[in-house]
Amino acid sequence: MARPAKQAPPPLQVDTARVVIAGIAVWAVALVVLLLLGDRVDRMWTWTCVAAIGLALLGLGVMKLQGQLGPRDRG
Repeated sequence: MARPAKQAPPPLQVDTARVVIAGIAVWAVALVVLLLLGDRVDRMWTWTCVAAIGLALLGLGVMKLQGQLGPRDRG
């Protein structure tokens, strides 16, 4: 006997710009810590932070072009 299919819950309304900005802040803090540590850490980690911040800023630009940024008046 087949079980009745459950409907999927509605998608969550998430402010993706806030999530990306929070990620940028975390990577920026990591970058500052790595810069303060100086030569005691591998430079690969410093460049990883720089690349993550750059890609997140690029992502925000793409989100703006797609119209995903701005007030949430839908719903």
